[in-house]
Amino acid sequence: MAEVSTKAPDPMDIALGAAVRIRRRTIGMSQEALAEQCGVSFQQIQKYENGANRISFSRLVQISRALRCRVTDLMDVFDGADKETAEDLDLLTRMRTPGALELLSAYERLPPDVRLSLVNLVRTLTAQQQPAASKQTVPA
Repeated sequence: MAEVSTKAPDPMDIALGAAVRIRRRTIGMSQEALAEQCGVSFQQIQKYENGANRISFSRLVQISRALRCRVTDLMDVFDGADKETAEDLDLLTRMRTPGALELLSAYERLPPDVRLSLVNLVRTLTAQQQPAASKQTVPA
């Protein structure tokens, strides 16, 4: 009987998968379309984007071609060990949250005063979960 791995995905695999997802969503490509261009199932693309499966180099080249970018564009998140931080990887992991990219896209289109109002509303709604000391102003 085969053993089921309980090992969590490596943060590097998660970061690369998130970079693929962000690029794919940025150019308006579906997982199905990317999968078709790479000769894999859309479920496999989901696994890559979630970091559950590692992306081989040859597959990364296929993905970058399908996404009309360079391999290095997808790997910018690893731009030197001295620049790589846990915060960067955490941010990319958070971008995997369902709806995060849609919210960010909509947020970017808001005027600065509306952004501030929205952030204040969300802080009020989550006040029980956030310490009061973490309140900051939102940059325009």
